[in-house]
Amino acid sequence: MKVQLHVNRLQILMLLIGICLSGYCNAQKIYSVDHGYQADVKVFVVDAEYKADLVVFKTNKEYRAKEEENKGIWFFTDRAYQADKKVYFVDRAYQADLKVFFTDKEYRAGWKNNDKKPLMY
Repeated sequence: MKVQLHVNRLQILMLLIGICLSGYCNAQKIYSVDHGYQADVKVFVVDAEYKADLVVFKTNKEYRAKEEENKGIWFFTDRAYQADKKVYFVDRAYQADLKVFFTDKEYRAGWKNNDKKPLMY
């Protein structure tokens, strides 16, 4: 009886670890594609923070992207297979699924429009 109980606890523990770790893979590694049909999300870069759905801080450290949970800290990968999401930058706002503003301050990164959050999960 003890062995069976131990296995069940181990299975539960592994499930909980998996759930917790899945939160760290929420589309923060980004690859920019050349064509709209290749993209998961079409993005338009706005010229002011108040116009954005998401304020993005671009990091050059991959580990920073892994630590954040869909909070607008993006690491651009060199290969599509390394990315959590593929984006295509469009020329017009009406073509976009998501409007972003790039900031140079990491603490400013975050969602302005929570309705768009599912696009980056």
